[in-house]
Amino acid sequence: MTFPAPPGDQRSGGQRPGGQGSATQEPSGEEQTTPEAPTPETPSQEQTTPETPGQDQAAPETPNQEQAGQEQAGQEQTSQEQTSQEPAGQEHADQAPWGPPPPGPTTSHWSPYPVPAPSAPDAMGIAALVLGIVGVSLGLAIILFWMSWIPALLAVIFGSIGLSRAGRAPGANKGMALTGVILGAAGLLIPVAAGVFAVAAVKAEVDDRRSRDAAVKADEAAEREKKEREEKARHLSFGEAYTFGNGLKVTVAKPKPYAPDDFVLGHAKGNKAIEVTITVVNTGKDRLPIASGLPSVNDADGASTELVIDGSGRQKVLDGYVLPGKEAVGKYAFSLPPDAADRVEVEFTPDAKQWQDSYWSGPN
Repeated sequence: MTFPAPPGDQRSGGQRPGGQGSATQEPSGEEQTTPEAPTPETPSQEQTTPETPGQDQAAPETPNQEQAGQEQAGQEQTSQEQTSQEPAGQEHADQAPWGPPPPGPTTSHWSPYPVPAPSAPDAMGIAALVLGIVGVSLGLAIILFWMSWIPALLAVIFGSIGLSRAGRAPGANKGMALTGVILGAAGLLIPVAAGVFAVAAVKAEVDDRRSRDAAVKADEAAEREKKEREEKARHLSFGEAYTFGNGLKVTVAKPKPYAPDDFVLGHAKGNKAIEVTITVVNTGKDRLPIASGLPSVNDADGASTELVIDGSGRQKVLDGYVLPGKEAVGKYAFSLPPDAADRVEVEFTPDAKQWQDSYWSGPN
């Protein structure tokens, strides 16, 4: 029976490490045979006789088995001594220097460098940065800009603390703290500028509205003054002329007494009849129509008087067109009550649809 050498104990030439061991090198190709143990013979009657107490009794033992056990124990002891004597980190003889490391745990020759423990981040710098961003965001909002000064002020305070601790406190972030201070300052300036701009805009709007109101009031006042001037200009005395917008110049002469004939309408007995003469001159370059109808005559009490119609043919109604530079004359008779005949007012317009009446008045 063949006993192979244990792994790791073979060396070149089949030499056992340390020079120990009694195993003889066997030639290649031969098989070592263990001699068979002799068969014990059947003991005879003489051999079965018990021996005297104290005599050594040795169990029969196979010589080859005992030799193989001693050889295996010697090889294990030699392997343990070689492992204890081999220096740490020594490479195997058959391993290339550039090859991969052998399997199993390896021992490093150098102790690891000390790694500093990570420091906690600077809370002041982070808080200043976040509050600065919030302050600037609120400052840019149209409605919430007035609230931005609170986080902006806190950002400046926390950023200043972070800058003061940047050189001596571990984990202090100078960049975050400085950015927080800058954003906080911007967050403080933005609401101030927005407030100034809002005040200026409101003031400009108020001033503009006031100026518009003043302009409207001035226009209204000018319009009233114009109307008053026109109204005043349309109130004239007898014998004065008024030129209408179309270029017709109208003059009403002072009324004269009028004596109707026997066949008369609109004149009561005891009343006073007057004759009103109206002269119209065309001052323009085109012929102009006269569509006034009849003038109105009021007595001293403001009551309207009646038109007198008789058969004398002395009355003439204004109608038709007036040529440029020409004039037209109309004559009308009116009857006034005797108690209100001392003052007369005549209303007349050449076109009632386009122009307002003008007034001529005076004593009768």
